[in-house]
Amino acid sequence: MKMTYSLVTRLAAEFIGTAIMVILGNGAVANVDLTGTKGEHGGWVLISLGYGAGVMIPALIFGGISGNHINPAFTLGLAFSGLFPWSEVLPYIAVQLLGAFVGQAIVVLAYKPHYNMTTNPQRILGTFATIDATSSRFNGFINEFVGTFILVFSALGITKAPFFGHNLGTAHLALGFLVMTLVASLGGPTGPALNPARDFSPRLLHFLLPLKNKGKSDWRYAWIPIVAPITAGIIAAFTYKSIFM
Repeated sequence: MKMTYSLVTRLAAEFIGTAIMVILGNGAVANVDLTGTKGEHGGWVLISLGYGAGVMIPALIFGGISGNHINPAFTLGLAFSGLFPWSEVLPYIAVQLLGAFVGQAIVVLAYKPHYNMTTNPQRILGTFATIDATSSRFNGFINEFVGTFILVFSALGITKAPFFGHNLGTAHLALGFLVMTLVASLGGPTGPALNPARDFSPRLLHFLLPLKNKGKSDWRYAWIPIVAPITAGIIAAFTYKSIFM
């Protein structure tokens, strides 16, 4: 029998799930990019694995409780398509943003000596937020849009398709491989974010913390990983629902 959870419980799941996603994902970035870590120069595959697990593990824990959105673009995409109540959108997004902020703070605590040792401001910022490798906001928008469209469209396909109808646990496991592949395949240009909470809250923390050698928080680029994923999420959810539901 399917259990029904209160909004408070579901919000707690979204908060914890988003925090775990940022800890495991940006923790992997910190392990690769910061000076003196055991995983320094570990490469993009290590980061892809970290982010894949960072989505898969919360999905397995909370997929049956809150839906494991952990992403404002996904929440808004569902709401615009009538698949999620508008009355719960703001609470979901609020705890997602807070969870990402707390998750990033834990990454900083875990890697603080290595932040102090790192002299490259871009590497420090890259452990918090996304940066377009060619300083092109146009390219960043395209990359984030395409990646998030595939993420939301595929996530709906995996969780709503008859193939996984009686085994959502396997579907949530597959979400981790989806994200891992997206980071491996489309992560080169921007990071990527694919998630406004994953970028905005850590970027805000980067701005607030007095980190040594941290440099600028690049707020001129910050709207890209917010607007592009939200736009893509809305269009992807509408497209999937229009064709397959």
